[in-house]
Amino acid sequence: MVRRVLPGLMLVMLLGALDQTVMAPALPVVAADLGRFDLMPAVITAYLAAATVSMPLHGKLGDRFGRKPVLLAAIVLFVLGALLCATAVSMPALVAWRVVQGAGGGGLMIGAQAVLGEVVSPRERGRYLGLLGGVYVVAAVGGPLLGGLAVDHLTWRWIFALYPPLGLVALVVVARTLRLPAPERRPPFDVLGALLLSLTVTGVVLLSSGAGGLTPFLAVATALATAGWFATARRAADPVLPLRLFHTRAIAIPTAISALIGFALFGTISYLPAYLQVAGGASATQAGLVVTALMAGVLLTTTVSGRIITRTGRYKAFPIAGTATAAVGLGLLGTVGRATPLPLVLAVLLLIGLGVGMVMQVMVLVAQNGAEHRDLGAATSAVTFLRQIGASTGVAALGAVITARFAAALPPGGDAQVATTLDPQQLAHLPDAVRDAFGTAVPPVFGSVAPLLGLALLLALALPSQPLRDTAHVGDNSERSAR
Repeated sequence: MVRRVLPGLMLVMLLGALDQTVMAPALPVVAADLGRFDLMPAVITAYLAAATVSMPLHGKLGDRFGRKPVLLAAIVLFVLGALLCATAVSMPALVAWRVVQGAGGGGLMIGAQAVLGEVVSPRERGRYLGLLGGVYVVAAVGGPLLGGLAVDHLTWRWIFALYPPLGLVALVVVARTLRLPAPERRPPFDVLGALLLSLTVTGVVLLSSGAGGLTPFLAVATALATAGWFATARRAADPVLPLRLFHTRAIAIPTAISALIGFALFGTISYLPAYLQVAGGASATQAGLVVTALMAGVLLTTTVSGRIITRTGRYKAFPIAGTATAAVGLGLLGTVGRATPLPLVLAVLLLIGLGVGMVMQVMVLVAQNGAEHRDLGAATSAVTFLRQIGASTGVAALGAVITARFAAALPPGGDAQVATTLDPQQLAHLPDAVRDAFGTAVPPVFGSVAPLLGLALLLALALPSQPLRDTAHVGDNSERSAR
């Protein structure tokens, strides 16, 4: 069964992961084309925030109605959002359609990983970590590269032309190969809890981005939504994100580590290509290719750690070593400048990737191993959900800090809105004062997130070492009652 469904699941994960990287090298040109440099971070934040909000909903709906119909619906919603993005005529419109696309993208990631949790035992899942890591590498390498090629040789709108054919193939493959048992119980869906959790996440992301004069109002609204969600989660028959999950160290610690990794990694990756283009004068394609060094490290350590985990049944050493390595790498990234040789930058990115590859997928594995079958979707979504909250707030927070530091670094009399009126041709001929200001403002922001991975290291040391289950929740004999 695993071999039959794996190609479709990997394609679904590729769709979800690709969109988190393909826009990065295109952001300066998109902002220049549509005229709003100040909304550049919102293009990524909108997708990540929507994906984050939808993750626990998709996970719980999969527990209640079955993985297959929910996953198919997510594919359709994702592709629809992509088609709408391709037609955007303004930055606000693009941001709005990215929300639609993100709502589907959150279901892709949760659905694929929850299905794997159903059909593959935690012990055997280690051998598939290399394949899963390969999907993220293809997305992280191919995404910036494809985005850069589209910008340099076509237009940024061609980026979204990738998704309809890939989505159609994924839809057909999943529909034909996936057979899982129908859920035996369907408690009432926690509609109020889902709404309050969505408002909480949205408020957190907006607060991270600065939110201008709305900050006091948002802070109060977010606090009220959070308190309301906690109250409903304690009383609901089947809450969207059960609080009982976080009573178990095997789930609580991986979710916390995932949140810190998401903040540091995605916040950095999202602005690194823009930094290389504006400060270093690289083309969009060149900036995208630089990120391949980081993902090469992810692929290497994800594959090696997965095989060792399957052979030995032990996993704790990898997140410890991974968080320490990534923390050192991010600290070094904070010291780069316009004069830093490119090979040195590549070496630092490789170091970060080697660390991340030992952590990210292992956290999902540990949480699924510690969850009961009834909570498999919720536990999977909890880890990925917290990672996405970290990513969303990281992109928003780092974007706000970079924007503020860039304005402050401009020389006296410099226009802080200088980039809002650039077209793609002018982007290649920025004044040295602007490049120097951007080059001065950005690297320290990258380095400032290294202490978060130091905290992740402390959490990894407290991670429990539990035996990995060697049986899957679903076997081939379950297909008689599948849907």
